[in-house]
Amino acid sequence: MEIKIPQLGVTMTEGEITEWLVENGASVTEGEPIYNLATDKTEAEIEAPSAGTIEIFGEIDTTYQVGTVVGIIRQ
Repeated sequence: MEIKIPQLGVTMTEGEITEWLVENGASVTEGEPIYNLATDKTEAEIEAPSAGTIEIFGEIDTTYQVGTVVGIIRQ
């Protein structure tokens, strides 16, 4: 399953990954916080969309457009 930058607000177009809360290759559970995302208005913990092993593509302190794939979770 793809991990994408979510749209947290109606006008949000991009967000910055400020911290990964899990290590690359870690096992995660659905709903577990996996990274922090900052926008011009807020900061939020983004949860794993499913359980499995995470592979991280997105880099810390990098801004991405909404919908950009920043990792995957393999079942």
